[in-house]
Amino acid sequence: MGFLDGIRASKSQSNNKSKPPNNHFVAKDIVFNVDYLEKRFSDCSDIVFRKIKSNHKTNKDTIVLVFTDGLVEGMSINDGIIKQINLYSQIYNSKKINIDLLQNLLLVNEINRSNNFDEIIENILSGNTALFLEGSDEALILNTRGWESRAVEESSVESVIRGSKDAFVENIRTNTALIRRKLKDPNLKVKDLKVGSRSNTSIAVVYIGDITNQQLLNYVVNKLEEIEIDGIFDSGYIEQLLEENTYSLFPQMQVTERPDKVCANLLEGRMAILVDGSPDALILPIGFIQLFQSPGDYYERLVFANFVRLIRFFGFIIATTFPAIYVAITTFHQEILPTDFVLDIAKSRVEVPFPPIIEVLLMEGTIELLREASDRLPIKIGQTIGIVGAIVIGDAAVRANIVSPTMVVVIAITVIGSYIFPHFSTSYTMRFIRIPMILMAATFGAFGIIITWTWLIYHLCSLNSFGFAYLSPFAPSNLVDMKDAAIRAPLFGLKTRPIPTPKGKKSRK
Repeated sequence: MGFLDGIRASKSQSNNKSKPPNNHFVAKDIVFNVDYLEKRFSDCSDIVFRKIKSNHKTNKDTIVLVFTDGLVEGMSINDGIIKQINLYSQIYNSKKINIDLLQNLLLVNEINRSNNFDEIIENILSGNTALFLEGSDEALILNTRGWESRAVEESSVESVIRGSKDAFVENIRTNTALIRRKLKDPNLKVKDLKVGSRSNTSIAVVYIGDITNQQLLNYVVNKLEEIEIDGIFDSGYIEQLLEENTYSLFPQMQVTERPDKVCANLLEGRMAILVDGSPDALILPIGFIQLFQSPGDYYERLVFANFVRLIRFFGFIIATTFPAIYVAITTFHQEILPTDFVLDIAKSRVEVPFPPIIEVLLMEGTIELLREASDRLPIKIGQTIGIVGAIVIGDAAVRANIVSPTMVVVIAITVIGSYIFPHFSTSYTMRFIRIPMILMAATFGAFGIIITWTWLIYHLCSLNSFGFAYLSPFAPSNLVDMKDAAIRAPLFGLKTRPIPTPKGKKSRK
């Protein structure tokens, strides 16, 4: 007969105990509590029920620990809980133990009480340990979280030459600690929420209380609390559920793995959303200009930083328009090029059976296939496929007269231009803009490119990120904020925060 079975047997012989009327709350009868949890956790082999005798003479002060194997730190349970109870029991064998005594006796850094089974179960599944004591209608929630996690290391998608090399990991508390290390400000607030009816994913909204716009904060928190979904497994879920313009090609939140980037944006009055299990933080609200900014822009000297930022803007034009310009010129506007250059292009296309638009679409499709294949394969094989595949296929396509050499050069420069942005996800926007730009260029020539750019600028002017103009500080115009737009002013000149913050507050990045 097991230990708990023995308790049940002794309880069945006693008539002075009664079952509680509401089984959603903890009872003083430990047998009832254990039975209830065993039913809720039926067929859950990773849920451990650890029995302890706090009094070796009688079973009246029986203690049961309930925790999830793999989510707890064994040392905390063994040394901080079980060892302390056994030591007390050996010294004071005849002394009755109670819940207040346990709360002061256990060596655990965080102890809470709860009498609600739903709350207790949520804590057990989050890595905490629930302690039930015979005769107590409350359980102790002990912080024993200690699962395996990835160590803090350099970001693989947002690397900088000069600057810190730490990046967020999948543990939300590690991520908030990385922010706290850089911003030792008591006004730095971390508001915890639970999202997902079944996953109960922990989400942290990080902001600086005396800087962040309170109306914006309340709006975002309310939107998060209104989310109805079974599970949240990455920050991408939150991004899609919060954004107001779902079908826009431009992101309304910025994704980053860098704590220093989050801290800089917090000081500008923005807020960050961290999701447990995701190494990416969401920054909001943002503007179009932020897609071109990198933490390295503020770590390098002024001239070099501005040169690199202007290169990014040039890369944006190349990534979105260069193939369309080639199609427009070769199809409609050959006269704008020097005669010798036009003849060279014509010679390279003599044996190509397809018009320029087909050439471009074939090459774009091939590049996308190679890009997707290299992402899905193991790292070493993927890099080989991406480099070797592009060279081999490009050379073979030229030799087979499927595309012209000039087209291969144009596509190669375009692909390079789409990868110079600080974060990889921005390249998706550039790649999708190219397609309608190419089609319009093939249909209307240079006028098609102008029409597409007019639509893009109109869309950017009408777009907003949580109520703030997406194209600010250009539309609406704000000369003060332009000190850190296309190019940045010296650090001593960046004295005011941008528009999303209370007027007059000063900041230095």
